[in-house]
Order: sequence, then structure tokens, then C-alpha cells
Amino acid sequence: MKRLLLAGAAALALPVLGVAAQAQAQLLLSANDNKMVLDNGVVRTLRDPAPDTLSIFDLSASPPSLRAEIPVPTSVVGPPTSIAITPDERLALVTANQRPNPAEPGRLTPGNSLSVIDLTATPPRIAATLPTGAGPAGVTINRAGTMALVANRADGSVSVFRLHNGQVTPAGKVDIGPVSSEVSHVAFTPDGRHALVTRTGDHMINVLQMDGEKVVKLDREITAGVRPYALVVAPDGRWAVVANLGRGTGDADSVSLLDLTKEPYRVVDTASVGQTPEGLAVSPDGRHVAVTVMNGSNKPPGSPFHGPGLVRLLRVEAMRLSVVAEARVGTWAQGAAFAPDGRTLFVGNMVDKDISVLRLEDGRLTEAGPRLKVSGGSAALRIAHRGGR
Repeated sequence: MKRLLLAGAAALALPVLGVAAQAQAQLLLSANDNKMVLDNGVVRTLRDPAPDTLSIFDLSASPPSLRAEIPVPTSVVGPPTSIAITPDERLALVTANQRPNPAEPGRLTPGNSLSVIDLTATPPRIAATLPTGAGPAGVTINRAGTMALVANRADGSVSVFRLHNGQVTPAGKVDIGPVSSEVSHVAFTPDGRHALVTRTGDHMINVLQMDGEKVVKLDREITAGVRPYALVVAPDGRWAVVANLGRGTGDADSVSLLDLTKEPYRVVDTASVGQTPEGLAVSPDGRHVAVTVMNGSNKPPGSPFHGPGLVRLLRVEAMRLSVVAEARVGTWAQGAAFAPDGRTLFVGNMVDKDISVLRLEDGRLTEAGPRLKVSGGSAALRIAHRGGR
């Protein structure tokens, strides 16, 4: 059975940029949630929260400098992949899985929109708010910068957007599964011909195929581990890694390696990484994957499963995964992102309201400098890699 997407809807026009504006810095973006806090191992929703924010760091400075911090709706609910940046660094797309319920202060309701951020403005600004399905979560942009996909966690679908000549156009929706499937993240392969979609609610990964502007859900359903969540694809497109979130019961959880060199795609290896793997990042050279592991840092201090937040580094070689290093990070760690040089790793810490800066050298992870402060819990991270990675 295949489901076909047909394009259509109204476009958003953005200003044409001059030559001077095209000299872009290397950017690190952090989406910061101010609605939800962790109180002695219990997640609470604030009644009158400060606005969520987007922090924009310039990585060409040392240490990285905060270029701007602007109000942008976002959410810690869903995988920490709720930001995507166009290859030319002109636009960022940010989802908000949950938003305050105006009828019930202190409670949340599924969001239904995507914020389009003009990164060339001074300061950067929300240029438009576009409709999505219910509970938008992970978002991805293809390497060509022509299409974006958004996983709708409370809708069982993926929303499609066309990017062309400075315009972002809603282009319909692909049904993936029932609402209970909890469609959480979607990631393109580098050639833009396929995308992988995680279904946290029913433990599956689907494959989408692109044919021009048509997006088709294929019949292939891949089985990884318990509750597949975040997912990254290697720069050369040979493999993908998915974080299996688990049930949060204190047991060791895993990440799985998918072989994308053969069709149909399939899981070929799985490695144990500890409690609750949240965020993933692949190094630019495709040799390593970093995974943030809650490790019980989100549990009460008296819990037998309580521990410090960790990031673990895995080597990918000959279609096998092996854990080669680890480092401590903050509490309730979320997103991870490698700098373009592949030697610096950033990890967002929700409770600490900051970003850990780590150095990868000789196969070891060490602290590389003071943490970067942000105005809210860092719920998602994304690096703007030139060349469309």
C-alpha cells in the first residue's frame, strides 16, 4: 500500500539577499523551553512561564558568542530535533510540540505550527508561522535546501514544506500511522531520495520515497528497539542510527544501526548505551555518533536508578557499533551537535539551562571550556553545516 502526497497551498516570501549577506557564520541554534521544569524527578508545567526562546551562537568566535536570543515557541516534548537550518543559513525552522492551553493555565495542549526564522535579519526574527499537523516534533531539511519534513507526533503524519527562492510553502501531509504511533522524527538521506520516520508509540521505522515533489510512504516497516525516537543519517548516506528511548523504567536502553546500502533498508546492529537515550549527533567525517543519555538524571535523587547525565560516543565501523568514550553532562540532557570541524561536541542541558562544550581528541571526550548559558531549558540543538549536511 502506498500513500501519495500532492502539493498545494500558499507561499511565504522572504527578502532577496545581497552578496554581502551571503557570507554566513557557522551557527549553533538552541531551542529553549520555559514551560516545563523538573522538580525532584517530576516534570511540572509552569502556570505563568516566560516565553520560550531561540539562542543563536556564532561558532566562528572562540569561545562561541551569543549573536541573538529571541522569543520562539518550542517544546521539550518529543525528540530534541525540533530545529532545522537551511544549508545557506538564511532560515531556521522550529517546531513546538506543546503550547500553553489558554483555557487552562498551567496545562499544555498539542501545538500545530512551525516557526520560520529569518536568520539574516538584525536581530533574527520570526518571518512566518505555518500550519502543521497536531504535535509537530522532529524537523528536517534536505541537502538541496528544497524540501522540509515535520513529524506530527499527535497526528500520525508527516507535514511537507517546499523551499524555493526564499519561499516556504506548506505542501500537504503524508499519513504514516494512527495517532498512537507517535510519529516523532523524520530524517532525509543525503541524496534526498528517501527519508526515515520514527514511530515511538508502536516501535517501528517507516521509509518515505521522494519523486520530485511527490512524497510516498513505502510498505517497508523496520523494527529497531523499544520506542525509536531520534534518528541521524551518515554524511555519505551509508547508514543511519536510531535512539531507542525505552520505557524509562531504569533498564539499559539502546541505539540501533541501519544499513542503507541495500534495499530494503534493515537494522544490522544494536548497542546498549544506558538509560533513556535522547539526542543523537553524527560527526562530519561519519566515524562517530554521540548520544545523550539521561542515565537517571531525570529521576528523584533517592531513586535507585538516579545517576549523572552522560553523553556516550560510539564508533561506526564495518556496519558495527561500539561505545568508545563518555563524558558527564548536565541534568535531563537533550540535544547534541558536532561543530563542522568534528572536534567539538555541544550538548544541551534542560535543567541547567546551558550547553556543555566537549572536545573530541584521540578518541576521548573532555570538557573544552565553560558552558554556554541560554535563557531556558535547552530542548533541541542544531548546527548549520555548510554543504547541506
